[in-house]
Amino acid sequence: MNGTMAASSNRIMLGPLVAAIDQGTSSTRFLVFNAKTAELLSHHQVEIKQSFPKEGWVEEDPKEILQSVYECMDRTCEKLTQLNIDISNIKAIGVTNQRETTLVWDKETGEPLYNAIVWLDLRTQSTVERLINKTPGRNKNHLKHKTGLPISTYFSAVKLRWLMDNVEKVHEAVLSHRAMFGTVDSWLIWCLTGGKKGGVHCTDVTNASRTMLFNIHTMDWDPELCKYFDIPMEILPKVRSSSEIYGLMKSGPLTGVPISGCLGDQSAALVGQMCFKDGQAKNTYDFVLLICLFSSYPVVSDHGLLTTVAYKLGRDKPACYALEGSVAIAGAVVRWLKDNLGIIQTSTELEELAADVGTSYGCYFVPAFSGLYAPYWEPSARGIICGLTQFTNRSHLAFAALEAVCFQTREILDAMNQDSGIHLSQLQVDGGMTSNRLLMQLQADILCIPVVKPSMPETTALGAAMAAGAAEGVSVWSLNPEDLTEVTSEKFEPQINPEESELRYARWKKAVQRAMNWETTEPVNNGNAATTLALLAGYMLIADSGSQK
Repeated sequence: MNGTMAASSNRIMLGPLVAAIDQGTSSTRFLVFNAKTAELLSHHQVEIKQSFPKEGWVEEDPKEILQSVYECMDRTCEKLTQLNIDISNIKAIGVTNQRETTLVWDKETGEPLYNAIVWLDLRTQSTVERLINKTPGRNKNHLKHKTGLPISTYFSAVKLRWLMDNVEKVHEAVLSHRAMFGTVDSWLIWCLTGGKKGGVHCTDVTNASRTMLFNIHTMDWDPELCKYFDIPMEILPKVRSSSEIYGLMKSGPLTGVPISGCLGDQSAALVGQMCFKDGQAKNTYDFVLLICLFSSYPVVSDHGLLTTVAYKLGRDKPACYALEGSVAIAGAVVRWLKDNLGIIQTSTELEELAADVGTSYGCYFVPAFSGLYAPYWEPSARGIICGLTQFTNRSHLAFAALEAVCFQTREILDAMNQDSGIHLSQLQVDGGMTSNRLLMQLQADILCIPVVKPSMPETTALGAAMAAGAAEGVSVWSLNPEDLTEVTSEKFEPQINPEESELRYARWKKAVQRAMNWETTEPVNNGNAATTLALLAGYMLIADSGSQK
């Protein structure tokens, strides 16, 4: 028997396995882990198409999302069978998902009533302005004492309100008591557990806490919040913990396997990074999103951060809370440089270009393509590149783009330190961009603390699998600290002096101020415009006369 065959034969005795559905903004994946060693055994990934019907609108097809899950499951099970691994050893499935993305479907037909409105969609800006206008003092933090969140386009309630106001099918389904609302986790769990034939309509506390309809103190939907948004409570899913059996798979190769874990993607990564102690923090780099854990009580931020539910790992377990800073654009900077400007062909090329120069040469890039999120929550901001000279080239711009991601993290970390009084000694990281070693080193330099990257990058899916495997009635994965497998990691230490770091950060803050209040509805001052035109005309005359000499 050759080595490969022997390895396959030995693997039959792996013991319990746990799977995870990782449904992200740009792709869906299905991954299977060994519950004893946390080893990733196999996975499959399918890309998801996004559509942009109008400027600022971002949608996805709910049916495509569901179909991608089935495809990933089927292909992963085929791969396991080829490895001679018995799929009947899969004892549970966890779900982790893009958060805030909003769906409404018909519970009688099982059909979506509109595309999923993706978390970064901006169409609800007018809805947000209307809601803020009716709050005392036009205060966007009016609901923060209950929700931990500002009134913003980011969260699900305003997306749901827009659907009810603007989509006739949704409006009619709500009136006829056929509508069901959910984030992506709810849609998937409902469909996978039977859909219109008895599917379970539920969500977990982490996803519920991103809707603006959930009270983070009572840990349930809040009647006053629902009344504020004029949303009927009957369309909302039942809120459950992040680790319990919700229902059983009703079709496919894993029929009968319990779905027993559910966490929004960032909470899942917290669990996967083993962040179970107060003051631990992790950052996700596909978009900058930094979470700092406070286990037993919600810390309300005075510095533009969100208070959110980190996880609740069992029906009878306490909820754990976190402070979170969200920045909409990070990985999208790379896509913008590639697709819109064409200055790079691959993300790897970005690192190479930036490394060639090792400096931005005073160039600063604020990628506020969808406004600024934490800690500013300023939708009128727009992206700018400043500090350009005749020497600036695409390599400097590449470096500035990577620095921008790091500066955004620093802003959030500063706010976190002020809110919590806890100064982090290191930052744990995950996400696709962590493969960029220059970015990781830049981050350590700008924060002046070490950055720790796990060698196993699938921490989000791992967290969902851990929650599913630990659920009561499954109990194949222990979350006791002494039982957890140590995560191997790589550490990036700061390599520049703090004074240099502070100087660069201060210039970044200056650039951010230039990006503020760009997209306004204020009329142009005709006097200033006339003066500008006159000056331009004068310059053109001078230039013209100079060229005729």
